[in-house]
Amino acid sequence: MQTMTPNHPVEFDVEYPDRQLNRVSTLFRLLFAIPILVVLAALGGPAFGGGGGDWLFFVGAASGMLVIPPLLTIVFREKYPRWWFDFNLEFLRFDNRVMSYLLLLRDEFPSTDEEQAVHLDVPYPDVRSDLNRWMPLVKWFLAIPHYVALLVLDVAVVLGAVVAWIAILFTGRYPRGLFDFVVGVMRWHNRVVGYAFVLATDRYPPFRFAP
Repeated sequence: MQTMTPNHPVEFDVEYPDRQLNRVSTLFRLLFAIPILVVLAALGGPAFGGGGGDWLFFVGAASGMLVIPPLLTIVFREKYPRWWFDFNLEFLRFDNRVMSYLLLLRDEFPSTDEEQAVHLDVPYPDVRSDLNRWMPLVKWFLAIPHYVALLVLDVAVVLGAVVAWIAILFTGRYPRGLFDFVVGVMRWHNRVVGYAFVLATDRYPPFRFAP
């Protein structure tokens, strides 16, 4: 009997646009994205961050979140204030909508509050029963192998976005295999951020793209 691997508690997906995408929006995507990037930057975390612009999701997502306050309350009070968690989750959802738009996965302009076709779910933890209070002190370090793997994958994602840009301009469609790859890398990023920075789970992120 085959044992099924349980899904990771951090769940992410983007609905595939099974239709003709807007070629004009695709052609000028970087220009059209400037207003929403300004909004994201005002929150403290541009989607493209890092000294050399390499840490596309990791630094971009983490820099706009509340990390130190919940870390301290988990360690010293065994509490994760709900409003801090909700802020982090909504920020990550917004960041992912912007990233999906930039990477041409969707052509709807990113909403600041509506879920649209980009779905991220992170369960609110009961600290005393679900989390080890001391783990937040080392999670960032334990996740180092993921940072290395994702840095390489981010380069592939950028190259894939260029290929998708050309494909959409000529065919109006995002190649499905490439779409699944980019969404898989984003899913991987979100699991690492949920583990090491949102601190919502002690489940170590798997090295995989699939749900």
